[in-house]
Amino acid sequence: MGLVVVFFLGIFNFAAHKAVLESGHSMLSQVPWYFQPLGGRLSLIVEFAMLLGAMIAVAGGSAGWAWVYVLYSALNGLSAWLIFSGKV
Repeated sequence: MGLVVVFFLGIFNFAAHKAVLESGHSMLSQVPWYFQPLGGRLSLIVEFAMLLGAMIAVAGGSAGWAWVYVLYSALNGLSAWLIFSGKV
């Protein structure tokens, strides 16, 4: 069950991340230089690595990593909401 939850949260995280990248928000010009190649899409590789790591850990029986990924997803969602609502 934890693996399914992490997978669907991963879909949410990718959607939120891509939406923020495509938003053209002024904050995106301030990201570190190593995330700027490919129009900032290099950060999607980091997103994938985090999802893959969480899925491997959860598949190995570590339910704690599922909770960590839930917290990470909640922070991602909050960040995306703050950006799109104009509060940042």
